[in-house]
Amino acid sequence: MATPATTIGVRLRGALPVERWEATGFPGRWVGGTAMVLGPLLMLTGALLRAGFHFFFPDQLAAYERHPTLMTAAYGLFAAGNLLLWPAVAVLAARIGARSAGWGLWGGVLVMFGLFARAFHAGADHLAFQLVRSQGAGPATEAVSAGYGAFHVFATLNLAVLAGWIVLALGAWRTGVLGPVRAAALGLTAALPLGVLKGTTPLSLVALAGLCAALVPLGLALLCEAPRPSRAVVLRWVPLALVTLVLMTLLGQAG
Repeated sequence: MATPATTIGVRLRGALPVERWEATGFPGRWVGGTAMVLGPLLMLTGALLRAGFHFFFPDQLAAYERHPTLMTAAYGLFAAGNLLLWPAVAVLAARIGARSAGWGLWGGVLVMFGLFARAFHAGADHLAFQLVRSQGAGPATEAVSAGYGAFHVFATLNLAVLAGWIVLALGAWRTGVLGPVRAAALGLTAALPLGVLKGTTPLSLVALAGLCAALVPLGLALLCEAPRPSRAVVLRWVPLALVTLVLMTLLGQAG
């Protein structure tokens, strides 16, 4: 006789429990806290890996031609960190919004739109690097130069990329979610250069160091809050998450 669906659901919830969202909102403190730790650190690592090359796009394309593995790792880590910032920002904005709805709303919305714009830039970076692989740095540089100023819908979000972090930092400071020093560090993220094939500048490292100083301690604090899952639950969730990530990667490569 088949097991009722309700019984299966109860067993799954018991084996792989999910904490309620009341305290932090979507996507919860475990996803948000982990993203706060990993996102900024991945972006900083990616920026450091490409720090030895001039930041403008001809030099970035030439660097890829000479060091494809290094540049692929640098841009990939930076893009992955940017992707992980969305749950981090969602949780931070929810904490701000619980005390001041306006600051949480506009800070979160502007930063999130800015993250989408950076994701678009990462796609353009990837395409440009593939042109280097197939045609060489010279023709790829000419192609990028010809279309560099072309209009695209994500260009309307450039202001959000810059202003969003300032609004979010002010909201975090005014509501007491972050102290004045860490709120100021978060606001430094607005100085991170934006656009296609932008390498690393000293200002980039300052901005990303500020992002790490603001979010990593908060993420660790979230992960250390009670209640904590049992070791058995962690040992079930971690392999499941890793297997899911591997399957998603393989399916993505298959097209």
